[in-house]
Amino acid sequence: MNVGVAHSDPNPNSTYFSSKGMWVTYIIVLAFLHYVILSLPFLSVAMVWTLTNLIHNALMFTILHIEKGTPFETADQAKFRYRTVWEQLDYGIQFSPSRKFLTVVPVVLFFLASFYTKYDTYHFVVNSISLMSVLIPKLPQLDGVRLFGINAY
Repeated sequence: MNVGVAHSDPNPNSTYFSSKGMWVTYIIVLAFLHYVILSLPFLSVAMVWTLTNLIHNALMFTILHIEKGTPFETADQAKFRYRTVWEQLDYGIQFSPSRKFLTVVPVVLFFLASFYTKYDTYHFVVNSISLMSVLIPKLPQLDGVRLFGINAY
């Protein structure tokens, strides 16, 4: 029995991103990150967009594809202990609205970064590698796959 637990969901980690206002909050935090980096006077606009893209993708890769389990005690009896947050999201249903949103945001950010860097080769390559690092783990074929045993336990 979970004392003091106000939700009836066995794994709130699966549904928090579908909650009301979460997508708007996500975009606002992303815009705030961009404006904070943009306020640094020694960075060019191209570098700011590339840094925004890199920081966003690094954080999302860490949060969605490296972190496993749940950050709180749940009634699932450790069923999700070895699942990443991405694999738990919407109870593992592929192509749910939340998963589509989390897939589209890095792509839109990549397009914005590419546009504002004027398709400079260096920035384009860095942003492309960053984009691939967050899109490839989201593929349905890689659900539950641990490459080279990394993050297996």
